[in-house]
Amino acid sequence: MRAWQVSSLGEPRDVMQLSEVDGPTPGPGQILVKVSAVALNFPDVLMCRGLYQVKPPLPFTPGVELCGTVVEAGDGAEFKTGDRVLGTPAAGALSEFALLNPGDAFPAPSSLDDARAASFHIGYQTGWFGLHRRAALAAGETLLVHAAAGGVGSAAIQLGKAAGARVIGVVGGPTKAKVATALGADIVVDRHSVDFVAVVKEATGGRGADVIYDPVGGETFTRSTKCIAFEGRLVVIGFASGDIASALTSHALVKNYSVLGLHWGLYKKMDPASIPAAHEALTALADAGKAVPLVSVRLPFEAAADGIAQLASGETTGRVVIEL
Repeated sequence: MRAWQVSSLGEPRDVMQLSEVDGPTPGPGQILVKVSAVALNFPDVLMCRGLYQVKPPLPFTPGVELCGTVVEAGDGAEFKTGDRVLGTPAAGALSEFALLNPGDAFPAPSSLDDARAASFHIGYQTGWFGLHRRAALAAGETLLVHAAAGGVGSAAIQLGKAAGARVIGVVGGPTKAKVATALGADIVVDRHSVDFVAVVKEATGGRGADVIYDPVGGETFTRSTKCIAFEGRLVVIGFASGDIASALTSHALVKNYSVLGLHWGLYKKMDPASIPAAHEALTALADAGKAVPLVSVRLPFEAAADGIAQLASGETTGRVVIEL
């Protein structure tokens, strides 16, 4: 079968090669899927560069999120041949066939096409756990979403609106501002031209945002503490800026807010039953048209390296998906 492989570390276009490799065989509980779509994620960029916390041995196949059809099931597998699934592969997703371990595959919502279904797992699970389990977002509260036009941020806007919150989205540039508005954000701030702290304070009558969803980190985190409400919750999702800010505990004490970490993957170990329960709730939202991934770029399998390079540029909105 064909698979994209990284045999040395560097920029995606330089280190990714389309190769012919042996196809995998499912073991007990595993399923083998014919991959139909792969949603790219920023960790794919970081793994190519060797900068991600998970460093697979070389050569490796990028891709952590897919949709496909089961073509073979191992003994005791939950799914059967012909089932359409989404999830995280045991190795890389950017291949014609991929193995999924027990607990890493879920039914693909019938309301979503393959590209959107491939984009429906990590970002929406992260949003669900971040907003509901960690931050306990309530109807009527104000939610501030950073990087609101990106894959993670766009999901948070939709989930915030579905929860009944007022959503303020922060983006970089007028094109991304239009995207965040179309996604349903009540107020959109172009950080290149406006100070989001001032906008949040004005929009909330000086109170601040009840929940702040931050996949950016660095100065964005620090500035967010200036516009968080009494008993607000600042959810740390990631560090797309490349900078990891340090929480000033004296400031959190004086303003009475919480800084909440979210490592979604840890739930697989600590509370595995919570993930399929979240998928069921998310599927209901997808079927109701309230959680539909924004797929802005669709590329053929042969252009996967270009897709990851586009994601690395920081100029994309929504999701970049490779279709097979």
